[in-house]
Amino acid sequence: MKYLIAFLLILGSILCGHSQKNKPKVVVGIVIDQMCYEYLYRFQNNYSKKGFKEIMKNGTNCRNVEYNYIPTYTGPGHASIYAGTTPSNHGIIANNWFEREKNKLVNCVGDNSVHSIGANSIYGNCSPHRLKSYTVTDQLKMTYPQSKVVSISIKDRGAILPGGHKSDGSYWFDYQTGKFITSSYFKNDLPPWLIEFNKNKNCFTYAKTWSPILEIDKYISKDKSNYEVVISGKMNAQFPYEIKKLMNNGTNLQAFTISPFANTLLTDLAIEAMQNEHIGKTNNTDMICISYSSTDIAGHAFGPYSREIEDMYIRLDIEISRLLKFLNKTYGKNGYVLFMTADHGVVPVPQQLIDEKLPGGYLYVDSLLAELKNESFNFFNTDLIDNIINLNLYLNHDRIDSIQGLNLNDVTGFFKKIILKKMSVKNVILGQDLTDNLINEDKWIELIRKGFDKKRSGDLIIMLEPGYLPEKLDLSPNQGTSHGSGYSYDTHVPLLWYGSGIKKQDLFYPISITDIAPTLTHFLNLQRTGAMTGKPIIDVLNK
Repeated sequence: MKYLIAFLLILGSILCGHSQKNKPKVVVGIVIDQMCYEYLYRFQNNYSKKGFKEIMKNGTNCRNVEYNYIPTYTGPGHASIYAGTTPSNHGIIANNWFEREKNKLVNCVGDNSVHSIGANSIYGNCSPHRLKSYTVTDQLKMTYPQSKVVSISIKDRGAILPGGHKSDGSYWFDYQTGKFITSSYFKNDLPPWLIEFNKNKNCFTYAKTWSPILEIDKYISKDKSNYEVVISGKMNAQFPYEIKKLMNNGTNLQAFTISPFANTLLTDLAIEAMQNEHIGKTNNTDMICISYSSTDIAGHAFGPYSREIEDMYIRLDIEISRLLKFLNKTYGKNGYVLFMTADHGVVPVPQQLIDEKLPGGYLYVDSLLAELKNESFNFFNTDLIDNIINLNLYLNHDRIDSIQGLNLNDVTGFFKKIILKKMSVKNVILGQDLTDNLINEDKWIELIRKGFDKKRSGDLIIMLEPGYLPEKLDLSPNQGTSHGSGYSYDTHVPLLWYGSGIKKQDLFYPISITDIAPTLTHFLNLQRTGAMTGKPIIDVLNK
């Protein structure tokens, strides 16, 4: 018996050692802000062999991945990818929402209890304190404290939410100074390597004229369009864009972040971070989370069918190629696992849909709010509305309670009838119904339920018809676009896996965005995180 026990112990040791030996040195998470699934294919002819094409050819391409909740915004997207659950659990219901207790709008990562590190800037007052669940990166740090976690992005939320509560460094772009900063939540000082990076590699040194990188006849998109936003300092929405001039001596740094040069800067930051933070040099697997934001900033302004977006992705392909080259040289092809996805897609510019006689249009929120307030005065003799944001209508509960014989259900039902009359509105969902009813066969209501938080969401949630967007004012013809719905143009995104042990395969069955983190737990030998609801993608794990 003792020999059997000894044999089993030795065998267990061998298997454990084999498991540890074959763990990747690094997991690289890439989130591309506002990347539609089709961009992998529509722009494919102009991609290099060593970027997107390399990952698609020699990795696992999950081709039927969707977001499984509403709303599809940047903050909820990043939180859901790394927490493996929906906003109803992790609490990041939008980029901004109305906080009833303070009677004001709050940012999903805003935190006035902390301050900027690296610059005296308001853009550093940020932390993950509103994230209710912990992330796969948090779980990695709790389980293997020696593991390193670093997260970077142009956007604060794109860096903070993936890195979670326990990252070794979460860094984002400061629109006041053009440097990468963090907050006192994470560190007391910037690391010396980042201080040096900020001196030599920043928006002022990377900014140049943005012209099409290829010959004009190589593009499938037109340059001239009536549906694109004309950015400040230009007379039209056409190439070229003299980015350094448009930055106006540092007073308009968004002109830099709307350009592809911000992606180049971020790639260089990722490489510097991996080198200087010794990512992949610990005894356990490390993680670096990279979120490319300029694709979204440009996407809002120019729309998915613009030459600017086409050129942006052709140039981003070059950055992905550079990153892969560094990873292969530093860690070897079997030394890392990479996943690439997006935080949401985007609707075509609704004005373009209107002009091309396709379903689409706008709900003018300011006009709707004025109408609802007027009806409230006429019927209830007072204004019962606090705010409307993200198609969530927030009512004043104290005022409703103070009126004898009036209850919340009466008021929500009253406003629902008015809103449903709008041509642009598909449905109005009452928050109370989402709380009371556990199951609903309506797909759209279930998507809204998964994005609903009783304390943070509104009393009524408005769902628009396909192709429609909320707008503040009627600026017809409207320019630019956005996202946030549960329709496929917003929910259907790429998901690619590449690296050590990853098969060459295409997977066509349905996968939810919340399945990424559960899959990562198996690469990292981790317990599932507290509120995780996704399921591991078995075919990605099978070698």
